[in-house]
Amino acid sequence: MRKYWETPVESRVEAQGPARVPDSVLIGDVRISPATILAPMAGVTDTVFRRFIKNLGGCGLIMTEFTSADGLFRCRESKRKRYLHFYDDEHPISAQLFGSDAEVLAGAAKIVEELGFDLVDLNLGCPAKRVVKCNGGSGLLRDLPHIRVIFEKVRAAVKIPFTVKFRAGWDEKQLVCVELAKLAENCGLQAVALHARTREQGYSGTARWEWIAAVKAAVKIPVIGNGDIRSPEDAAAMVEQTKCDAVMIGRMAPANPWIFRQIEQYQQSGRYNEPTHADRYAMIHTYFRMLLEEDMPGAEGKMKQFASWFTHGVPNGSALRQAVHHAKSGREILENVEQFFEKQLPVASSQLPEEIVSA
Repeated sequence: MRKYWETPVESRVEAQGPARVPDSVLIGDVRISPATILAPMAGVTDTVFRRFIKNLGGCGLIMTEFTSADGLFRCRESKRKRYLHFYDDEHPISAQLFGSDAEVLAGAAKIVEELGFDLVDLNLGCPAKRVVKCNGGSGLLRDLPHIRVIFEKVRAAVKIPFTVKFRAGWDEKQLVCVELAKLAENCGLQAVALHARTREQGYSGTARWEWIAAVKAAVKIPVIGNGDIRSPEDAAAMVEQTKCDAVMIGRMAPANPWIFRQIEQYQQSGRYNEPTHADRYAMIHTYFRMLLEEDMPGAEGKMKQFASWFTHGVPNGSALRQAVHHAKSGREILENVEQFFEKQLPVASSQLPEEIVSA
């Protein structure tokens, strides 16, 4: 997953009237409220990050990292929970699968249902070469007849809502988003999510929101818009311009975990709070502590990975990133974070967020 954008950060707001993200959206029999969704991101949306986002508020649906259907289907039952581990407080939650074998995907979807997930999603958007090489992710966009077979097999295998997240096409000469959305609707899928870029674009360039609008005009099932939402204003503008039923946020979530809560505030008052330094301290401290408490394999590496996102906007953040990078244990990383913010925040403990004081 690319951490940064190659396009300018200016807001995409061009709304001509009052714009609002819907209060809720019904996907099958699952109500998502508010209609905001954390996008599935490899290496990011594990159980710790998902619960972290849920606890901050404002996110209606969370999704797992994309998971190999083949790996899930063929592994021993005792290992399946390791693939897709989640807690009760994560509902509603969707599990995203990738693969190209229709029978295997159907079997993996059945496992997802048995594990207690609320929805199952098919990944037709990942642009990574290693995934595309196996005809997974966006690689399947060049074979709509095979996608139909997958849709039909998976739909017949499970009763929970079945959705798909896809890109607009392989490139701008092979746009299939409208045709694919219609195919999904005809095969009984309950919602579609469009990342409004092509596979060839990767994460570069500007998301083409007009493609989301075209999909919305073509189908009656809920349409979820994804791409270039960096602020609450952007989320509202996407809904205004495309009439989509929900918005999905990916890369902005690690950089600004408050984005969902800010959208909720913006809906209510037209304004939203910017995080203070104390808020950023609480975020980093809480997330790192959750990683350690979860005893997740590779926690130290993930703490170092996330430091580059979480220190966005922190004065002298480069010093904190260096301190995190050179630490030799998770506990040392947490101590370095505490020491850094003690100098940044010369306030009494009573003024710090409660989650830090009680830690």
